[in-house]
Amino acid sequence: MTNPTAAMLVIGDEILSGRTQDSNTHYLAGELTRHGIRLMEARVVADDRAAIVEALNALRARWDHVFTSGGIGPTHDDITADAVAAAFGAPIGIREDARALLAAHYDRSGLDFNAARQRMARIPEGAALIENPISTAPGFTLGNVHVLAGVPDIFRAMVASVLPQLTGGPPLLSQNLRVDRGEGEVAAAFGALAADFPDLSMGSYPFIRAGAHGTNLVIRGTDPARVEQAMARLVALFG
Repeated sequence: MTNPTAAMLVIGDEILSGRTQDSNTHYLAGELTRHGIRLMEARVVADDRAAIVEALNALRARWDHVFTSGGIGPTHDDITADAVAAAFGAPIGIREDARALLAAHYDRSGLDFNAARQRMARIPEGAALIENPISTAPGFTLGNVHVLAGVPDIFRAMVASVLPQLTGGPPLLSQNLRVDRGEGEVAAAFGALAADFPDLSMGSYPFIRAGAHGTNLVIRGTDPARVEQAMARLVALFG
């Protein structure tokens, strides 16, 4: 069985300016790996409608799923929902079920459900809502695109809401061997081993600790027996 694929589109000037560090891609990668979905690509774009539409259309055509984070709040620069609607050629407006969820939330909170907050109920036609158990304002799924909030705690809660609805594949397994040698010393033998196991993914990741060079050698795959077999060969070479 071939594992489904995914991409991540991070939206926000605050990421590109360095003001905010993106942690959502790292979190999503781990959750998708456990669910048997391969994260194949990640992009970061500014709060620019044309840039979002262009990136979204490229990613959704190439991969099985696209996850977005950021730009679905109540302010003027929250333009993700409009950009997604434009990418699909779908109308967008305040949707009654989303409006009712938000109205009830702000009523319980004793806060004014003003025009800015009502913007968060604008959903493209044909989309399914994604539950937000933290701040109520929903994300949504349209086609193979899953639109999530940028705030990390809310993003994680939305991922938990949407992932059970997606068909995954076999869990992606990973094993690591640390060797106290530089990449140049292990490259030839490690490359030959990778050629013997074309169904697995193998990568080398160098590090320097206390002035000494070392390399983490990682083997990934979905077949536990093949991963174990390759790992045994790796240990025999460098263990």
